[in-house]
Amino acid sequence: MIYVEMTARDQLIPSAPVSGLTLEPLDADSPLVTDVMARIGAPYNWESTARTPEGWTAWFAEHPDRSFWLVAYEGSPAGMVSFDFHPGDEVEIGTFGLLPEYVGKGLGGYALTLGVEKAWETASRVWLHTSTFDHPNALRNYHRRGFTTYRTEEGNRTKP
Repeated sequence: MIYVEMTARDQLIPSAPVSGLTLEPLDADSPLVTDVMARIGAPYNWESTARTPEGWTAWFAEHPDRSFWLVAYEGSPAGMVSFDFHPGDEVEIGTFGLLPEYVGKGLGGYALTLGVEKAWETASRVWLHTSTFDHPNALRNYHRRGFTTYRTEEGNRTKP
């Protein structure tokens, strides 16, 4: 795992805006949450791709205040951002990604910008973790937006 953080709002380096790309609040009980998360994670072997209904219930219970934001492109679901809130006004971006059909279309930088801007509305620190099994441009996008790596760990997740 590779952990990255921003410790001040002015560390965000925004991407150029993408016309038609928005961030919209999503209720936790919306079927889009589980559908979009599973579809985003499928190419990267995310746990969400194999969660049972009971597994989703347990996952939602881990952080009952978790918030979800739909990345929409021209009104259609294109991705997801979720936030977990931690003591000290820290916000962990628990999920960030685009649906496979939107990857490689120049949306990721602005989608991340929108998500980070939303996180900073309540945060004193914003952080997330990624892995070498995630999209090859994920870490580069995080660094381009101003995140810095603060920790790396060896993991045992297997590549799909």
